[in-house]
Amino acid sequence: MALIKSISGIRGTVGGKVGEGLNPLDTVKFVSAYAAFIRETVKNGSNTIVVGRDARISGKMMEQVVIGTLMGMGFDVVNIGLATTPTTELAVTMEQACGGIILTASHNPRQWNALKLLNENGEFLNAKEGEIVLQIAESEKFNFAQVDHIGKVSEKDYTDAHIQAVLNLSLVDVEAIKTAGFEVSIDCVNSVGGIVIPKLLKALGVNKINELYCTPDGEFPHNPEPLPEHLADISAMMKTTASDVGFVVDPDVDRLAIICENGEMFGEEYTLVAVADYILKHTPGNTVSNLSSSRALRDITRKYGCGYYASAVGEVNVTTKMKAVGAVIGGEGNGGIIYPASHYGRDALVGIALFLSHLAFERKKVSEIRASYPQYFIAKQKVELTPSIDVDAILSAVKEKYNRYDVTDIDGVKIDFPDKWVHLRKSNTEPIIRVYSEAHTMKEAEDIGGEVMDVIKQLAK
Repeated sequence: MALIKSISGIRGTVGGKVGEGLNPLDTVKFVSAYAAFIRETVKNGSNTIVVGRDARISGKMMEQVVIGTLMGMGFDVVNIGLATTPTTELAVTMEQACGGIILTASHNPRQWNALKLLNENGEFLNAKEGEIVLQIAESEKFNFAQVDHIGKVSEKDYTDAHIQAVLNLSLVDVEAIKTAGFEVSIDCVNSVGGIVIPKLLKALGVNKINELYCTPDGEFPHNPEPLPEHLADISAMMKTTASDVGFVVDPDVDRLAIICENGEMFGEEYTLVAVADYILKHTPGNTVSNLSSSRALRDITRKYGCGYYASAVGEVNVTTKMKAVGAVIGGEGNGGIIYPASHYGRDALVGIALFLSHLAFERKKVSEIRASYPQYFIAKQKVELTPSIDVDAILSAVKEKYNRYDVTDIDGVKIDFPDKWVHLRKSNTEPIIRVYSEAHTMKEAEDIGGEVMDVIKQLAK
């Protein structure tokens, strides 16, 4: 069993001994700590916390424990039930709540669940705030409400409100999508996407929808991370239908993968690139992605004469940088679209609506749009080290060795060569260095990654 406590939330495998998995006792402790943090720090006058969950099997149990704990801490709860992560984020602001908790382990398998913690803006807690919550949980210094001050619970459905918010975006061209008469195939991995994505597509005027795995029962039919090796079924569906495009979402619908009309993968790194292309064509401005995302976004941004900026890995780091530079679009190379005109959170609904608008505007096949972008390949490798090795010292030495190149150290070490890059990050949970590299061919990416890995191994001797 596993329990991982980090600044971005609490996740773990469900069950097991206390402290060894995400069980009811540990859930009560961390939710109580979060509630104590909100009580002390959020001063917007609200006493309401929103709770939403994906469809995984442990969700109902977790939901009841979380809601009961929040009520016991004196907070009123708006339970929005089965809802996507971005729906819950929007619900926090629509309710003018003081916080929110999303019960989802995102792309992790069925035995996992997690507590994702939001502030009053419907955004994830930052590193400092997350650390405070962990400290409160460790100390167990929280006071539960007396009987006359126990919170109340109400239930609402924010799915339609989220869809309407997407339709209201100025660059979502519903008429163009309707006129195009698209046929779309979808794989929603039997989670909350199965509720919201068909409704969204119908509201956008999509002509025909081919649904795959849209029963929200948490019985994931394949590994729920939307990677090419897990998407054989929808790829086959694309080849046997007249679909113009395929969309795949993860269990909490914050990541979006796109499938070309011929069944080939569009590439998770290129979801953001394509949406950014459309946004920049109509509203030029800065863009942001994290250090491990494709250089293709930088290239597209500069094509429009705009500025590209990189952030440390992690959604909250991307949104912080986006606010700092006034970015019009940003996100992560895992299919995460962050569009400030909607909200500062990854949102697959927004991604789908903007991509379909782009597709209608371009009047090309999806494969043709993909072929129009710079071609890059990312290799993901790692170097295993002994626990006694000083990983920070190794990263510092690598930085010095490659100092003739453009080196960034805000999150590990990233070396930008003229035509490729390598990003090194140490794991927070095991003695390894993750090595991501990108170049114009996979061999080049693997070779430059291997070169830097050899340097690491020499330094570790």
